[in-house]
Amino acid sequence: MASEAEKTFQQFAVFGDSSSSGAEINNKNFSKLCQDCGITDGKTVTSADVDTVFNKVKAKDAGTITFQQFTEAMKELSQKCFQGKSPDQGLQDIYQLMEGKNPATTSAARAGAVDQHTDTSKYSGIHQDCLDDSGKGTAGREDTSDNSDYGRGHKAAGTYDKKN
Repeated sequence: MASEAEKTFQQFAVFGDSSSSGAEINNKNFSKLCQDCGITDGKTVTSADVDTVFNKVKAKDAGTITFQQFTEAMKELSQKCFQGKSPDQGLQDIYQLMEGKNPATTSAARAGAVDQHTDTSKYSGIHQDCLDDSGKGTAGREDTSDNSDYGRGHKAAGTYDKKN
């Protein structure tokens, strides 16, 4: 059971840090591990609890913890997570939560993100004429400049010649 937890520990330790050997994990990845494995639930175990336990088990001048320190941290979190169980039983329950977990990444939406902008059926008014039926191009646009000194639709447009 501990070897599965150690594999998960190593996977999260190297996540986002290509220079890491997987022997030590930083606070950010430790918090991610706790979140992704379901150890933090926002009620009994919060992210503040995770940060407190991490800082409690790490060395004063270190920014990372080893697997042995990680085990101590998990024992402490198991007491909050599984109240009423022995530390060793709580640790085994946490290891079961960690079993087979990998760092989850969120991917951005690809093609669907722009579909709403090119769906001409949702356009109204003048915007409907700017795209063709396939949702591409500038169909309906034409150059309507009148080469006057007034902007299009100006109330005094065309009156200059009448004044002089």
